[in-house]
Amino acid sequence: MENLGIALLLTAGAGLATTIGSLIGLAVRKPGPKFMGFTLGFSAGVMILVSFVELLQSSIESIGFLSAHLAFFFGMICFFLIDTLIPHDYIGQHDHSKSDSGTGLMRTGMLIALGIGVHNFPEGLATFAGALEDVHLGIAIAVAIAIHNIPEGLAVSAPIYAATGSRKKAFLWSFLSGVSEPIGAGVAAIVLLPFLTSSVIGWLLAAVAGIMITISLDEIVPVAKSFGDEHTHTPILGIITGMIVMAFSLWMLK
Repeated sequence: MENLGIALLLTAGAGLATTIGSLIGLAVRKPGPKFMGFTLGFSAGVMILVSFVELLQSSIESIGFLSAHLAFFFGMICFFLIDTLIPHDYIGQHDHSKSDSGTGLMRTGMLIALGIGVHNFPEGLATFAGALEDVHLGIAIAVAIAIHNIPEGLAVSAPIYAATGSRKKAFLWSFLSGVSEPIGAGVAAIVLLPFLTSSVIGWLLAAVAGIMITISLDEIVPVAKSFGDEHTHTPILGIITGMIVMAFSLWMLK
C-alpha cells in the first residue's frame, strides 16, 4: 500500500477545494453563469470519461464483466439513495430573492453544507480508491472532484455571508462541508485496508465508477445547464473539453 499516503493527501486536497469556492463567494459573491456552466461541465466530462474508460475497464479486467457491472450499478444505487435522502442545492440553481431574511439565508447555507458534507463522503472514497490503484488516476479524479467542489463551497459561503456578514462563519461552514471527503478516505482506509486484494479493489473501482457517473449525470450536468438559458452551450463545451483533456492525459500515461 505504497500509495496510501498520497491517496489520503489527494483526497484531502480535493475535499478542501470547497474553501476555494468559499473565497470566491466572499470576494465576488456570484461568478458568471458561463464560467460556472463551463467549469461544472468540464468536471462532469472528466469524471464520465475516466469512469467508463479507466475505472470500469480496470474492474472488468480484474473481476470479470458481470461482477464489474454489478458493482457499477450498486455504486449508482448507493449514491441515488444518498441523494434522495439528503439532497443539496447550489447557489444560482434557484435564485434567492433579496427579501430573504437573514435567518432564512443562514438556514439555507447550513442545510447546503450538511448535504454537501454527506455527498462528499463517497467522493472521498472515489479519490482514495483511484489513487490506490494508480497515482496518476487518483490525481485525475482528485482534480475533477476539486473542480466540482469549488461551486459547492460557493453555495455554502454565499448565503451564510449574506445572512451574517461574517467572513469567518461563511468560511468555516464551507471548510467543514469539505472535510467529510478526507474523512471518507480515512474511514475507507481503516475499514478496507485489512481486506484489500486485487478482487476487492476491482469491485471498489467499479462501484466508484457508478458513483461518479451518477454524480455527473444526476447532479453536475443538470446544475451546469441551470446556469443560463436553453441557448447556452458552455456546459456541453465544458464536457467535451473535459473529456478531451482526460483522454489526452490517459494516453500520455500509457
